[in-house]
This record gives sequence, structure tokens and C-alpha cells, in this order.
Amino acid sequence: MAEAFIVEAVRTAVGRKKGALREVRPDDLAALTLQELVKRAGVDPANVDDVVMGCVSQVGEQGFNIARVAALAAGWPDTVTGTSVNRQCGSSQQAINFAAQAVLSGAMDLVVGAGVESMTRIPMGSDAVSGMGGQPWMGAPSLYSKRYEFVMQHMSAEMVAEKYGITRAQCEDIALRSHQNAATAREKGWFAREIFAVDGLDKEGNALKFAADEGIRPDTSLEKLAQLQPVTKPDGVVTAGTSSQISDGAAAVLVASADAVKRYGFKPRARIVSMAVAGVDPLIMLTGPMPATQKALARAGLKPDDVSLYEVNEAFASVVGAFQKELAVPSDRVNVNGGACALGHPLGASGARLITTLLHEMERRDVRYGVSTMCIGFGQGIATLLDRKLS
Repeated sequence: MAEAFIVEAVRTAVGRKKGALREVRPDDLAALTLQELVKRAGVDPANVDDVVMGCVSQVGEQGFNIARVAALAAGWPDTVTGTSVNRQCGSSQQAINFAAQAVLSGAMDLVVGAGVESMTRIPMGSDAVSGMGGQPWMGAPSLYSKRYEFVMQHMSAEMVAEKYGITRAQCEDIALRSHQNAATAREKGWFAREIFAVDGLDKEGNALKFAADEGIRPDTSLEKLAQLQPVTKPDGVVTAGTSSQISDGAAAVLVASADAVKRYGFKPRARIVSMAVAGVDPLIMLTGPMPATQKALARAGLKPDDVSLYEVNEAFASVVGAFQKELAVPSDRVNVNGGACALGHPLGASGARLITTLLHEMERRDVRYGVSTMCIGFGQGIATLLDRKLS
């Protein structure tokens, strides 16, 4: 039976909105990540069959098929193809899953699954346009709007909290743990192997080598979080502190077949053994990680307790709380190096970032199974199961 192996995974540090990566074009950021990926893998990029890249806001510098543009900008041969994927927040995780599916089908041997987003430089992250504030259609009602009410994601996060009985205090505990775990990981150098440095700017505009996630707040406390105003309603659980940060970043994963592993002398680091997507109610749209994870585990014949580490995208703390409650997963297995409340959520890059971080932490702890899962706008979820037992 065909197998899909992860042989390399790398990411940039995540920059805050208008932070260290503010002057870096997203296509250049993606190109630098592709260069680093093949450098670490020790493979000629001419041998890559395809580049699949997630990107949510495919406009401006992120438009025009950024996967192909990034591969060319990286100096790769023009024989290397590229296609861009938009499954909203799950885009780069889907890119990796598509890469694995291409390998598992036998159609390809060596595929990059990657993602990039510069939220500083696109409408969703700009001061002029709020990506969460406007409807995705203008003018006459669409067939979608005739069927469903459009709900902004932070309102959906409130609905998730209400459905699963997640309190504001619980959300703030999750957010605090996110910052504490991320700060510990940064201080102890646990992110060092997965991050490569890129040229950026400090607050004063001076050049720097950017290699540390910018959104982590080690001094965050429950007292500080409690002082923040709710976003949606006076008694709401969603605040800026319990939500993901607007961010910039890129990440990439190299997926290889068994033949490619032998041909290029790769050392496989994990197998992608199961993948799933799930559709849920578009109104309470952020519940997708639960059924997606359950589907992926069922396909592998596993139960939630069989998995040592989970990366659950922390779009909002209430999503993580609901996930833990429904799957009965303890906190010491979830986002152990922090989540998006601390690290940030560069939309199209987040899935690849999560899988990169998950892989490195699975290796550091020497555990077998890990799951990455994400909620997705308009009611979807995605999950990917990694197995470090290679045979």
C-alpha cells in the first residue's frame, strides 16, 4: 500500500500586524520558505512534482497563483508547477493533504504542501477594511444569503461557547496557557529547529534577522485578560485576548513517496496516515475540528486517547475549550507550545505552521501519534493524523 512521508517541514517566525514582516512581500516570503525547505531536505527543486500552497486572500500581491509565482521567485526551474488552494483558514493544511493524496495515489513522488499570508498587506488585515466586518457579497442578495444568515466569526465563537458551556474564565485560562506555553517554548529553544530567519524590520525600521514569534506576551495574566472588553456583547466570552492575532507568516512541508525516500536518501520523519474534512452548520461555523478529528481517527482505527499531541487552531479560545470537552482531551496534550492567541494566525499559512510545530514537538517528546485540526469559515473542519512509526 502506498505511503506518504513527511521528510522536511519549516516555517518563518510569525509576525504581528505591521510588525517585523510588514515590508516583506508575501510571494517573497513564500519563496524564501521554499528555498529553505529544499535546502534542509538536500534535494534539487527540479525534482519537485508540484507546489500546492494555501492562501486565503488571493488578491494583490497574494493573487495570480502565488504557489507558481513563489516557486519561480525561489529560483526553481520553470518545469516545477504550482497551484494555490483556498479552504479559508484550513488552506495550507488542505495543501499538505492534497500533497499527500497525490503521493498516495501514485500520481506524484515529491510534492510541497505550503501556505502563506501577509495580513498586514491585504484588506482583511488593513485599517481600511475589516475582513470580519463586511459580508462576502455586495449588492443583490446571493443564493447563499437567501438560505443562511451571515455570521461573523467572533459571533460564532460566542455561539460555540454557549453550546458547550464554555465560560469567559475558561477562555481566559486557555489564552493564558497559550502565552505561557509559547513563551516557555521560545525561551527553551524548542521552536529553533522549525524556524528559519528572514530579513525583517524592528519598530524603528532598522534591519533585523527575524527568527522569533512576535505575538507572545510572557507578562499576560488573568487579571489583564479580565480587563479586556467583550467584542460582541457585554456578557460575552470573546475578547481580543481570547482571539487569534492578525499575523504574517509562511510555512512549508515536503511530502515524499517511498520511492522518493529511497531515490533521494531522505530520512522520513512521519507518515500522513489519515485525513478528513467535515461540514458543519455555517451559522455556528467553528465546530468543525470535532467531527473532522473524529473522522480522521476512525479511519485509522484510533480513539482520541491514543493521540499524544493535538494542535487545535486557536482561532478563538472557546473553540479549543469545546474541542477538549467533546473529545475529552486533557490540556497537557493540546497546543503544548502555545496556540494562535499567542503565536498568531496568518490565515493561509496556519495549517502548515501547525503541522510543522506538531512534527517537531512529536520528535522532541518521542511520541507516536499527533493530530492537527482547524475550524474553517462557513462551517467546515479539517484534520490530519501523523504517525512517527514508519513501518
